[in-house]
Amino acid sequence: MRSLDAPSTPPPMAARTPGPSPVMTLMVILATIGILGYAFFLLNPANRGDVIPWLLVITAESVLVFHALLSMWTILAGAVDPRDFAFHQAKAALFGRSRTGDPTEWPLELDGRRIAVDVFITTYGEPLDIVRRTVTGAMAMHGRHRTWVLDDGRSDDMRDLAAELGARYVRRLSSGGAKAGNINHALTLAKGEFFAVFDADFVPDRSFLLETVPFFTDDRVAFVQTPQTYGNLHTTIAKGAGYMQAVFYRFVQPGRNRFNAAFCVGTNVVFRRTAIDEVGGIYTDSKSEDVWTSLLLHELGWRSVYIPTVLAVGNAPDTVEAYAKQQLRWATGGFEILLTHNPLSPRRNLTADQRIQYLVTATFYLTGIAPLLLLLVPPLEIYLDLRPMALSISITTWLVFYAGFYVMQIGLAWFTLGTFRWQTLTLATVSFPIYLKALVNAFTSRDVGWTSTGSTKARSPFNFIVPQVLFFVFLALTSLVAIWRDWDNGVVTLATAWNVTNTVILGAFLLAARREARALRRGRSLTPEGVGLPEAPPEPAVVVARPVEVAQAIAAREAVPVGAAVAARADAVAPAPAPAASPPPAPSAPSARTTPAAPATRADAHPTIVRPVLPATLGRRARRELAS
Repeated sequence: MRSLDAPSTPPPMAARTPGPSPVMTLMVILATIGILGYAFFLLNPANRGDVIPWLLVITAESVLVFHALLSMWTILAGAVDPRDFAFHQAKAALFGRSRTGDPTEWPLELDGRRIAVDVFITTYGEPLDIVRRTVTGAMAMHGRHRTWVLDDGRSDDMRDLAAELGARYVRRLSSGGAKAGNINHALTLAKGEFFAVFDADFVPDRSFLLETVPFFTDDRVAFVQTPQTYGNLHTTIAKGAGYMQAVFYRFVQPGRNRFNAAFCVGTNVVFRRTAIDEVGGIYTDSKSEDVWTSLLLHELGWRSVYIPTVLAVGNAPDTVEAYAKQQLRWATGGFEILLTHNPLSPRRNLTADQRIQYLVTATFYLTGIAPLLLLLVPPLEIYLDLRPMALSISITTWLVFYAGFYVMQIGLAWFTLGTFRWQTLTLATVSFPIYLKALVNAFTSRDVGWTSTGSTKARSPFNFIVPQVLFFVFLALTSLVAIWRDWDNGVVTLATAWNVTNTVILGAFLLAARREARALRRGRSLTPEGVGLPEAPPEPAVVVARPVEVAQAIAAREAVPVGAAVAARADAVAPAPAPAASPPPAPSAPSARTTPAAPATRADAHPTIVRPVLPATLGRRARRELAS
């Protein structure tokens, strides 16, 4: 039960959506009919034109039609709310009896027993103000939990921030395994039965644990995923990247619940510790560790849950560099699944539905390469008089079938987002160089490196879009040639209109890049100031992990005796008390609530936890809980 004197828990940030509305269902059915009609039109031998442009169109549109049909099917399957009676019963009894009115200290109980929950915030060079918002929000979540800042950027300022806000701080000397390795390392120190993961820019709602933890009353549930929602949609890149995922998180992911194929997206998620232990930890051999870990869990028979309730808000990539690196990382991971762990292989212990859903995931970024093939079709007609469709096909006939495919999907997106987002169309058209590079990386097993979304450097966007610039120049010149030809012939052709449209789309993207480059040159920030969040009580604990060899070398060089006892090595099961040589930090000054200067330069070979001096006003029970 809840605290004896505490107010009722506030509702989550967004109401849950049990499934598609009748209007949504009708639009999906109409879009499906349009997709099938367009497919039959393209495949009709009587409509075939010249071989080369026809093959380009068929190849590109086959990929798009395949994914469109499966998306429609998945959306229609998503009418079942995963919150069953057991969930609501567990939710009603989640908060145990407590005499404090502080919701962050309400004990969590599941199936009549106390549970421990750790909250991991992974950082890798993000700005301190962004991390501050996230840590503050995590500390304010209802239900007793421990918040850990996992700093792979190895920043002393980040350490001081964690100490100031009262979060535990973990630092590795190396960055092996990137984000996945960072989490796995933290799991050797944190021993909660469940752990939540947030990227450094995703600020959780206070009711996050209340809305997710009750699902684990089902012993088969491995993780509960919530959507990624963005609060910085202020640039063309950010809007396009954010809206591009809206349909997926609002309708496709809920549909995947029906097939037990909803996958983790790396943040805003809660895991069961024993499930992750069973697959050997978070998958480290790919930069898309989230999808790979989900796949391995599903192969072992674990269940996943996705809820479309917005419980955390973060930042979309708002620069060309951030977007390009994010998409390259995601696409490479998807192609790696396709090439090295094909879901259709009989060796995969998956259901038929799961195989199809993971095949969609693994091949999704082929839809980003398809626009490249379609961009080449109009120039073939303009320069070489090669047409994809027979001359007997009128423009009106082609437009009818084409509209049935594309216009209905645009209408579906319009219904979902409330308006037409041209930024999404722009990014979908111009991102093909990123996905081609990802495909090459997957074929050659090339490491794409790791860069968090919010930690990219302020570099000119044109450093990352050279292919798009060259394509724009080519299409612009082609458009001039086509217009001159049509003027001379006295008739406007479909190829000219198509090519001019592609040129305008690429031009809009380059204009956005130009605005970004100008802002960077003038030193203007692209990110607006965030919204302030309530303060959290400072109860810091700092963990620093160093390899044995480095620690021994430092200790020998400086001839500083190693402190009395630290409980375990870097993968030990429990943290240790501070070394005897390290005096406790003074509780009166926030800047002093961190690792003292001397131990910071000669940390032991094992993880060291430096605990704050507990206020004398705390009762014995509170002191025991904080000390644990």
